[in-house]
Amino acid sequence: MFKFSISLIVFTSSIISSIAQIKKEEITIYNNTIQLPGTLTYTSNSSPLIIWVHGSGGVTRDGNQSQYIKQFREAITTKNNIAFFSYDKRIVTPANSKLIMEKGLDISDLVADVNSVVNHFKNDNRFSKIILVGHSQGSLVAMMALANVDKYISLAGVGETIDKTLVKQISKQNIALGKATKNHLEELRKTGSIKEVNPLLLSLFAKNNQAFLLSWVKLDPLEEIKKVKIPTLIINGDKDLQVTISDAEKLHKTKANSKLLIIKNMNHVLKNIENDADNLQSYLSKDFEISKELVSSIYKFTIE
Repeated sequence: MFKFSISLIVFTSSIISSIAQIKKEEITIYNNTIQLPGTLTYTSNSSPLIIWVHGSGGVTRDGNQSQYIKQFREAITTKNNIAFFSYDKRIVTPANSKLIMEKGLDISDLVADVNSVVNHFKNDNRFSKIILVGHSQGSLVAMMALANVDKYISLAGVGETIDKTLVKQISKQNIALGKATKNHLEELRKTGSIKEVNPLLLSLFAKNNQAFLLSWVKLDPLEEIKKVKIPTLIINGDKDLQVTISDAEKLHKTKANSKLLIIKNMNHVLKNIENDADNLQSYLSKDFEISKELVSSIYKFTIE
C-alpha cells in the first residue's frame, strides 16, 4: 500500500507539472488602428505556432456558438504541445465599427489583418515556425498572406470563384433563389453594384456588403494557390454541406506536391457527426466533438 501511494503521488505530480506548462495570453494585435484581440496558447518549449484564419462572417476567436476553434486550440496545445493563436475578426470587434463604416471593407483588408498577425509573431523566439490554417473563406485569405510563413493548410476551402459556390449552395435550397443569386452576381461583376436586391437575399447582397463581395468574386483560388511555394496540406470533410470534396481535389490537383486528406464524418465546422440532423445542430452547439483525425493530421503535418 505504501509503495502504491508513493507511485500515485509521483504520477499525479507529473500530470500537474505537464498541465502547468500550458500558458495562455490574451493579446491585441494592431493593423494600423484596427484591433485584432486574440488568444495565444503555448507550452514552455520551443514549438511550431499555428495561426487560424477565419471563414466568412462575424467569427470570434473561439468559433461562436459551436466553439470549434476553441476545441481545436485545446486539443492541439494541451494534448500535442503545439502553440496556437486565433483572434476575433475585425468585424466583430466593437472598437473597429466606426472605421469599417467610414472606409468599408474588402478582402484585401482581411489579408492585411493576417499579415499583421504573422508579423507580430515572426521574430518571436518562443516559436520554431509558423503555420497558417485557413478555414473556408480563410483558405483563400491565407493563400495571399504567406510571406514569413513556413507551412499552409487549406481547411474546407473552395476550389472555384465564390460566385459559383454561392449559386450552387443557394440553388440546393431554392432553385428560383439560385437563379436570382446568379443574376445578382453577374450584375455585380458588370456594374460594381446591384440596383434592386431580391428581398429574400438581402442578408447576402445588402448594399454595405456589395463592395466586399465584389472583391471576393474577383479572386480565383486556383490561380492563387499556384503562387504558393511552401508545403501545403488540403483538408475537407465528407459531411461538409457547404464545400465539396471536389473543391479540395481541384486545389490539390492545381497545387503541385500538395497533400490531400478527406476526413470521414467531418462537417464544415470540423465536428464529427453521424447524420444530417447532427450536422445542422453542430453549427449551434459546443456539445459535438471536433474531429480527432483533423487534430492528429494537422499535428503530424506541422511537426514534419
